[in-house]
Order: sequence, then structure tokens, then C-alpha cells
Amino acid sequence: MKKFISYLIIIITYSCIPLKIAPSIEGEKITNAKKFKKDLPNFYGFIFEDTKKANEFYNFINTKYNLKHINVESNVPIIINNNTYYLSFFERERTTKTLNLVPIAIDADRNSKGKDPILEDLYTSRTGSWYLVLTVTDPEIKDCLNPNYPQREEIIKHLKMLRDEYFTTSNYMESYLKMKP
Repeated sequence: MKKFISYLIIIITYSCIPLKIAPSIEGEKITNAKKFKKDLPNFYGFIFEDTKKANEFYNFINTKYNLKHINVESNVPIIINNNTYYLSFFERERTTKTLNLVPIAIDADRNSKGKDPILEDLYTSRTGSWYLVLTVTDPEIKDCLNPNYPQREEIIKHLKMLRDEYFTTSNYMESYLKMKP
């Protein structure tokens, strides 16, 4: 019994309890954007992890479509198979938050001895990942990533190419020049 209690104390002492876990998205995920993050619109979103610096996708879209910093994040007209659609994007962070039991136990011991806690800042740890959520609508404001939308697959294909171009391009002016006939 003493061994069991000793093992239990060791496990508790060296463990942390996850409170929130950020999703791990390999490639992309297409899901309801509002379910991914509550402040997003109730449309389906093409979601992928953004490993570049902040505002890089903004700069990419601004340069690629020559928007001159006007309405860059919403209703950007894109042409797919001679049809006009409207691209909007949202950059959101999802975090992984854990409760660390070792600092809590150390401070509890110090507190029981009448000493002030010294590890309060380490009770929880937080790491985050940034994600880009792309939504696409048609001129009638229909959700183009909805599974029932007729041209959904060609739009997804276009978004995959856009994502790949974003990750492989360092000078965004290249993207703009590629679009010119």
C-alpha cells in the first residue's frame, strides 16, 4: 500500500492536467467556422494552421489581388472557372492550457509552513497556435463550402492551391505577377 501511495504521489507531482487543447490540423479541415471559434460567422470554413508571422496572409492577399489595403479581409472577389466568388478570412488563435501540479504542491507546502508562495506564475502554462479560417460566398451570399453547394469541390481545390501558394511564396509580388495575363 505504501508503494502505491508513493507512486501516486510521484505521478501527481510530475503531472499536468490539460484544461484546453488546441487542435492539430494536418493540411486543412473544412468545418463550420462558428464551431471552431464562436466569434466567427455561421459558414463553413477552410481552416489551416498558419506557421508564418502575424499579418502575412493579409499581406499575401493584399498583394496578390492588388487591393491597396481596402477590404482585404472580407469579400475579396476571386474568379474560379469564370465565376466570381467572395473570399473572407479570419486569423484566430487557439490555445493549449495546462494546470501544473508541481508548482502548486511546492507553494502549498511553503504556505503550510507560513511562507509566501513563489511559483504562482507557473500554476498554469499556455501555448497557442494560429489558424486561418477562409470562407467563400457566391454573389447570392450562399455558403460555397457547404457540402450541398454544387461547385464546392472546385472551390476547395482553388483554396488548397491558394494555401500552397501562400506557404511557398516569400515575395508576394510574384503572386500578383502570376495573375497578370
